[in-house]
Amino acid sequence: MMKLMMIVNRPDIARFVAQCGVDRIFVDLEYLGKQERQGHLDTWVSRHVPADISRVRDAIGDTTLLVRLNPWHAGSSEEIEDAIARGADILMLPMFHKVSEVEAFCAVVGGRLPVIPLAETAAALDVLPQVASVPGVAEVFIGLNDLHLSLGLKFMFEPLAEGLLDGAAAQLRQLGVPFGFGGLARVGEGLLPAERIIGEHVRLGSSSAILSRTFHRQAADVQAMQSEMDFPGELARLRAAFDEYSKADDATLAANHAEVVRIVREIAGR
Repeated sequence: MMKLMMIVNRPDIARFVAQCGVDRIFVDLEYLGKQERQGHLDTWVSRHVPADISRVRDAIGDTTLLVRLNPWHAGSSEEIEDAIARGADILMLPMFHKVSEVEAFCAVVGGRLPVIPLAETAAALDVLPQVASVPGVAEVFIGLNDLHLSLGLKFMFEPLAEGLLDGAAAQLRQLGVPFGFGGLARVGEGLLPAERIIGEHVRLGSSSAILSRTFHRQAADVQAMQSEMDFPGELARLRAAFDEYSKADDATLAANHAEVVRIVREIAGR
């Protein structure tokens, strides 16, 4: 079963997508260093604020609320305490470089909530087994936007196609630690079709992904979303693709991986 996450701070949209079956609503408070790293790209840069945690918490009932904070810094303790007080269910720590940063973050959380470290650099991938073993870490996520930038690559999915996630995935499977990576567009959309990426999630053993902006296209309200797409139907298509690949044999998964490599190298070479 794949957990689908969606970054949203509008309470009405959060309530709607939660009712449609999104597993985790994702409030994103990360801003430190984000503009410097990704400002030249058409990528997500958050405008969420702490009060959004409270508003979304009230809107989504029992649906899981994940909050991404800033990288470990002098104000992290205050951010952690505020997010917990406002009703977060899971905290995400982005852009760590050393195990000690994850240890410090988890020490402040003190086991009150699960923690998900977000690996976004080659250095972070190198220490993932140690990070996954830190008390308080429930799972990990691999962020392909910053990872491909840190490696000097041209396209977000190049680390996946070039096998750079395979070793980390094998280590995490061996440790029994759940993990996820990247974003998913709608089935049939995107430079690299979502269904191809889902096949890679199954091949690697991933269990979570973030829904990309193609699922809301900056919609102002629920009515705008509903007029633009059949949101429950789009979720169902993603889950159907995951179920289909979950039943596939190794040869089918290998063939899909080869096609992903071909497509990604073609895109990167343009």
